[in-house]
Amino acid sequence: MRAVYDHLRRKKTNPCVEMPVGSGKSWVLGQIASDTVKTWGGRALVVAGAKELLEQNAEKISLVAPDLNVGVCSAGLDRWEADRDVVVGGVQSIFRRAGEIGRRDVCIIDECHLIPPDGEGMYRSLIAGLLSINPKMRIVGCTATPYRLKGGMICKPENILNEICYKIDLKELIDKGFLSKLSAKSGKTLAKFDSLHIRAGEFVSEEVEKAMGEDAIVSSACREIVELTQSRRSVLIFCSSVAHCHAVAEKISRYSGQECAVVTGDTPSLERAEILARFKGAEIETDLFGGKKPPLKFVCNVECLTTGFDAPNIDCVSLLRPTMSPGLLMQMCGRGTRLSPETGKEDCLILDFGGNIARHGCLDQLRPPGERTGEKQGPLAKACPECQTMMPLPLMTCPNCGHEFERKEREVKIEATASTLGVLSGETTVETLEVTHTDYEAWAKRGAPPDYPKTVRVTYWCGINDRYSEWVCPEHSGYARRKFIEWFKARRVADDVFIPANADEFLEAVFSGMVKDTKSITIRRTAGERWPKVVSSVPGNPPENSPFADGTGEPEDYDDLPF
Repeated sequence: MRAVYDHLRRKKTNPCVEMPVGSGKSWVLGQIASDTVKTWGGRALVVAGAKELLEQNAEKISLVAPDLNVGVCSAGLDRWEADRDVVVGGVQSIFRRAGEIGRRDVCIIDECHLIPPDGEGMYRSLIAGLLSINPKMRIVGCTATPYRLKGGMICKPENILNEICYKIDLKELIDKGFLSKLSAKSGKTLAKFDSLHIRAGEFVSEEVEKAMGEDAIVSSACREIVELTQSRRSVLIFCSSVAHCHAVAEKISRYSGQECAVVTGDTPSLERAEILARFKGAEIETDLFGGKKPPLKFVCNVECLTTGFDAPNIDCVSLLRPTMSPGLLMQMCGRGTRLSPETGKEDCLILDFGGNIARHGCLDQLRPPGERTGEKQGPLAKACPECQTMMPLPLMTCPNCGHEFERKEREVKIEATASTLGVLSGETTVETLEVTHTDYEAWAKRGAPPDYPKTVRVTYWCGINDRYSEWVCPEHSGYARRKFIEWFKARRVADDVFIPANADEFLEAVFSGMVKDTKSITIRRTAGERWPKVVSSVPGNPPENSPFADGTGEPEDYDDLPF
């Protein structure tokens, strides 16, 4: 919340919070709504699309602040409670009724990646109406993927939301134990995607349905799903069409001997609610004589459970559809990132029959789509030929089965420009590169005892695909510790920021905005060595979520927020 409030105080733009699926976005927006009412005496509006999101957000806000008067405005839920201090509203129900919603000081847009690109129609109508009532109203977005599902960044100067004020990475939350561990396998039998065409940034749906609907593909995929999920409890399957969904459900039921339910846009609301309740582990009474429907292990869906569906017990997500959207890939896989120790969940298995991870890369390395979403490129991840486990391209040993990949000789290419590499072994060249983004990750030596000092890998992104790493050692002693102290002092946002004693404290300093961004790095390439070395880096400005971002370093004071 601190980053949001600092942004609202210091800037006139509308901020967006980027947090992975399952990391507590509902709790964050609930706290913002609560603070708006209880701390600043204002009124808040939370806008969402799906009715499941409305109910979920209203519940979380009530848990954060039980004494708040929370109302819901939704035609689908048959509720209209616009007179409350906090209103959770469906955009389809309220975009023409700003006058009835009344004065609002903060408008929070949940799952803002769903804002459509064509003029942002309903959202702009709603916001224009609310601003006519209160011109000082502020807008805050919240999403796991700050780019639209069909391409295009959410935050631009001309858009409703203008810049990201806070983000936290998926891998960091998994490493810290806040989200479930993930593993991925590719299908043994895959459809052919090379001939698929792209329309509006996504594969043509009719062609996808034909490719994925072949009986041999469906049968093979369903047999694999049943075989690989024998020890799993809750399997969510994403299909490419309604007909495909029913075909998959029929074969899953046949091969497993268990019911496989179907959820599509045509599923009646009461039936849908019953299916989802059973999928979350509930038994449903069927008659007055004690008859019950048992919990469901398998559920197929078509574009219904990608956003806002909260079922922590999901321990397998099966992707029986390809997508050109990294945002949609993250949203689908994100259904399995929540923790559920009470159900015995240890991790979540992603079964990818759509070639999506190879197409977009591992989930913690997803990048926003470029302007040319149809541009062809090589795979960004690979599958082990022995066990189908997905992994980053550079890995030459499968972490699951130990398979050793063949090390091929590097292909010789004729380049349009002269190379900067040395000609003789040992010859060096030096290059300075501008840094666009920096990642930090705690590392522990493989096989080391629990008390062995951890290091922090600092990864500098120079553009979309080029990255270079160095390691700093906050937990070591002697020269390594002295070098880290020198490195950190040059990058802390103020002299009174304490020097971390371990990797966790260092990462906390980064997340709190206490470490400056990196402006550029200098790398040294040595002929005969595979990887370049980062020899120096130039600190930049404090990050946007830093209290020193405006150069003042003033202490927190939320009493002067501009609403």
